[in-house]
Amino acid sequence: MKLGSQKHGRDGWLMVVSNDLKTCAAATDIAPTLQDAMDRWDECSGDLRALAQALEEGTAPDIEPFDPVSFESPLPRAYQIADGSAYLNHVELVRRARGAEMPPEFLHDPLMYQAVSDTILGPRDPIAVRDIAYGIDFEAEVAVIVGDVPMGVSAEDAGSYIRLVMLMNDVSLRNLIPAELAKGFGFFQSKPPSAFSPVAVTPNALGSAWKDGKLHLPLISHINGVEVGRPNAGVDMQFNFPQLIAHAAKTRPLMAGAIIGSGTVSNRDPSSGIACIAETRMIEKIETGTMTTPFLSFGDVVRIEMRDDAGNDIFGAIEQQVMQL
Repeated sequence: MKLGSQKHGRDGWLMVVSNDLKTCAAATDIAPTLQDAMDRWDECSGDLRALAQALEEGTAPDIEPFDPVSFESPLPRAYQIADGSAYLNHVELVRRARGAEMPPEFLHDPLMYQAVSDTILGPRDPIAVRDIAYGIDFEAEVAVIVGDVPMGVSAEDAGSYIRLVMLMNDVSLRNLIPAELAKGFGFFQSKPPSAFSPVAVTPNALGSAWKDGKLHLPLISHINGVEVGRPNAGVDMQFNFPQLIAHAAKTRPLMAGAIIGSGTVSNRDPSSGIACIAETRMIEKIETGTMTTPFLSFGDVVRIEMRDDAGNDIFGAIEQQVMQL
């Protein structure tokens, strides 16, 4: 089943979307918004699945073409976004570039920060930034939406709370990060609103690609129409989503609709390319001592998508242009 939020007010209209991303139908008689569906998942998920099946059969009422431009991110605002850093190759490159070793505890204790959740960009919304000197970067990630997660849940049980899977662009302002981290209190100004794919997908709809709490498919990124990477999201992921959820819920419950991000997808095989510009710059620093690849400029367009083994688009693309505010 694939769900999305058509633009309407602050929280959108809940829609079911066909597997081929060609048609959609309103699900507002079942739940007006995706957050409402998350709050009442046990009550309404069966009806949503029935509507999704009717859409596939062409018998759903008021079927219309699916237009990603008219869609928000699945949750236009969320109670919480907790973004991890599950791909240690990315972490290691960043630390090596500044001459630091990776602490051994990083192998068993995930990094995580709390991202902007009251404002979430739509998948086709521009990335608005005031100053090019901030160092504008994209970060292509996978994310999940959870149901109500109890405090202290184990990693063995946490996977049962995953409701939906989607793609994420965790926008980062790289040149603001060092000063913020030096304060010892984490990201804030350096992490503006993120964007998510037009649709979110139930894990069972991903078939064999969803295994062991990971999504085993390449995450494809383009800048200005040129492919820059397709690392496999299921490879080199040190912490799977159940482990990330358990980490986030260690001392607090998570409310239905909370979003957990994977962090920048990164493979140790350099031929897989990148999912953020910073990684290219780190490699340049390690190999030559100088970073030469620029961050994003005003007018640049970033596209993030994922396709199945047959080449079919799964989530719809995040496609955003950088603009000056």
